[in-house]
Amino acid sequence: MRSSLLSSLARACALCVCGLLPMAAGAQSVSPIATDRPDFVESSRSVGSGRWQIETSLAFERDSEDGLRAEVFATPTLLRIGLGEHWEARFETDGWLDARLRAGPFREDLDGFADLALGLKYALPEPTGAGPAQAWLFHLDLPSGDRAFRGEGVRPSLRWVGEWSLSEDWSLGLMPGVVLDDDGDDDYAAGIFGVVVGRAWSPTFRSFAELALPQIASSKHGGTEAYLDLGAAWLLSPDLQLDTAFALGLNDRSVDSAITVGLSVRWP
Repeated sequence: MRSSLLSSLARACALCVCGLLPMAAGAQSVSPIATDRPDFVESSRSVGSGRWQIETSLAFERDSEDGLRAEVFATPTLLRIGLGEHWEARFETDGWLDARLRAGPFREDLDGFADLALGLKYALPEPTGAGPAQAWLFHLDLPSGDRAFRGEGVRPSLRWVGEWSLSEDWSLGLMPGVVLDDDGDDDYAAGIFGVVVGRAWSPTFRSFAELALPQIASSKHGGTEAYLDLGAAWLLSPDLQLDTAFALGLNDRSVDSAITVGLSVRWP
């Protein structure tokens, strides 16, 4: 079954590449595509007035705790639509999920769609001095997925992004934020934080190292998740990016490991 699923995912990815390449080839762009993936810290740039950008991927994570092993395949996808030079609408989801749980003789396979998040990004005008490029992001996660993967209620979040150019090749990004979540028993506020250091090795290739904390909360509400992320991105054209990243969980509250491969395209 696993080989069949992987084959299906590979075919879907190939079809996606074939479908998106003509759009990217026909596009005329002034600056290279700036994506919110594969790192956790978002970009401080918007897609631009009248532009659409889709960032899609295949992801796999593995976790083991107290004899229970979990493996999850996902298809995270973000659609960004430019509402002006500084504003964009955002539609984000982990897409189709396939989860496999194992503990001794116990086996359970779950699949279905993840929740959808609706959002807005406001990218501040580019700084004229040494300050960071900045953006604000507001999201509403909706309880819209299939039952096995559906969250509790509407969960709003607010994040600020700051990006500094340290030199011609090096950059630094910060993203603090807060989310109002619901664990089924209680509403609670959790923190969000990420810091990323990037290196541009050429005009078409960059890599990054990152500390990501997607949830900072008390143990009562799931505790703090922390990851070390390493990844890279390649520009295949000014409007087409291929990327990959690996995440290593840093504590017992975090998934042991995760890997993703993604493709992003912008048009017109």
